[in-house]
Amino acid sequence: MDGFFYLSPRFSTFAVKLSFLGRIIAIDYGTKRTGVAVTDPGRIIASPLETVLTHELMHYLQAYFEKEQVDLLVVGHPRQMDHSDSESMKQIRFFVAAFKKRFKDIPVKWMDERFTSKMAMDAMVAGGMKKADRRVKGNVDRVSAALILQSFMEKKNNF
Repeated sequence: MDGFFYLSPRFSTFAVKLSFLGRIIAIDYGTKRTGVAVTDPGRIIASPLETVLTHELMHYLQAYFEKEQVDLLVVGHPRQMDHSDSESMKQIRFFVAAFKKRFKDIPVKWMDERFTSKMAMDAMVAGGMKKADRRVKGNVDRVSAALILQSFMEKKNNF
């Protein structure tokens, strides 16, 4: 595809340049594993992508960014019920600082991730996933990342 949309053969002299959107990627950061989710190119659907060992996350993202245009990273913000940060926020902030230093052109947004693990488990049950597959913790991580991304997209579209 040449990046142009032709209105019709009759009006082929009138071409409109399309602006292709980059994807939005979201992570559910964990000390051992990190769930990753991504939008489709039209930014309509949030889908689980992968579960990555956290110590390999930066390399994974680098390789992904080389293949796909990504315009934004959404990071799950773990909070307690009283809205205070959870204990893991120190590690997450360290990762985000390193991410911003390495990928200067990709902004980072935060999204509350409370209850996403429970919601992910419920979604897997409702979707008919076998009990043995639900016990694989990586499945919960990437579905949680998709829920974080979906919540971000819904919040963004409502404001």
